Amino acid sequence: MIELHGITKSFEDKTVLHGIDSRFEGGKCNLIIGRSGSGKTVLMKCIVGLLSPTSGQVLYDGRDFHAMTRREQTLLRREMGMIFQSAALFDSLTVLENVMFPLDMFSDQSYKERRRRAEYCLDRVGLLDALSKSPGEISGGMQKRAAIARAIALEPRYLFCDEPNSGLDPKTSLVIDELILSITQETGATTIMNTHDMNSVLGIGDHILYLYHGTKEWEGTKDQVLGSTNQRLSDFIFASDFLKKVKAAGAAGV
Repeated sequence: MIELHGITKSFEDKTVLHGIDSRFEGGKCNLIIGRSGSGKTVLMKCIVGLLSPTSGQVLYDGRDFHAMTRREQTLLRREMGMIFQSAALFDSLTVLENVMFPLDMFSDQSYKERRRRAEYCLDRVGLLDALSKSPGEISGGMQKRAAIARAIALEPRYLFCDEPNSGLDPKTSLVIDELILSITQETGATTIMNTHDMNSVLGIGDHILYLYHGTKEWEGTKDQVLGSTNQRLSDFIFASDFLKKVKAAGAAGV
């Protein structure tokens, strides 16, 4: 579980986050949504420690990240997995070597054990046949799946996803969502995802935090979205005509 208590972040005279409180539970897909400039990325960076909040606490299962020593923070980061907006794979390494990279860096297992773990992760995301290929030889969707395999290689307790469906077609995006959801449920990881993808919101949003101009405007589940009376949330979620029809159908009980 990750808890946020009164997270505020200012840059000189500009305040970007205004006292954000939230709780992200393990085994659930926790989504942070909002328009560009709403503070999603800044909040994510505060959570993972790339930025220090001006005030407030980020608690990892009761441990205050920003009150830790540098060594304690380094040890905690080994419990984190990251999936970036771009897959961020190393072009000079094969798919297998990319997945083995965090194991080579942080694991004291033998080479055989590290390879076995990497192959398991690739099999888990359906990429075992591509292990000897370079990132440039596989599709964008396959690169994202390889990034997921790398992110779970060290069996993280906390999984962070920054726009994992960016640049992908709708069908591939659904595959990525289903992978993230199933891995989260299987491992019990606390998963936090920044996303603009409304299919993700309505498909895997166990817990949704909606930011508006750096404030917590709404919080709930995917099942509560359709019935929400928050006008700003509705304007954001149901911006397209198709999703407006989905909401209307849900309200009519169709």
